[in-house]
Amino acid sequence: LHSTERSCLLRELHRFESIAIAQEKLEVAPPSPGQLRHVFVHNALPFVGFGFLDNAIMIAAGTQIELSIGVVLGISTMAGKYCQIHNCLFLLFCSSSLAGYVEALASRLGLSIPDLTPKQADMWQTRLSAHLGKAIGVTIGCILGMFPLLFFGDEEEKLEEKN
Repeated sequence: LHSTERSCLLRELHRFESIAIAQEKLEVAPPSPGQLRHVFVHNALPFVGFGFLDNAIMIAAGTQIELSIGVVLGISTMAGKYCQIHNCLFLLFCSSSLAGYVEALASRLGLSIPDLTPKQADMWQTRLSAHLGKAIGVTIGCILGMFPLLFFGDEEEKLEEKN
């Protein structure tokens, strides 16, 4: 940077620092109920998608692992549960790969970031609202993600008849 650019940057940094110091001394009002709802929804929607994908992939892949590898190898139920552990590792890979797509979809749906000051974002009410949104969102997503169970009833009955 040239000397004029450095001095301009230094002036702006000092101005920003003085504003930050002034804001530290001011009392910030807690977030309004509308802002807390916005934080809740902002955190819940991506977790609905994550919970849905998480449960749907786990059910579909777990059943396929158990039906294919379990039958071919003739493994016991306990060994099948061991395969479920590997299924969970596979699921973590899939869900972490898909997390970016879920968040991108949420932003395309118009999910904007709540307009909060840094102090408001760090208040207990905001953190509680965010955590509740995530917990309720993933719960709803997991319930919705159980839809593959509707299609597996006949296959399990056929497998039991063969044994």
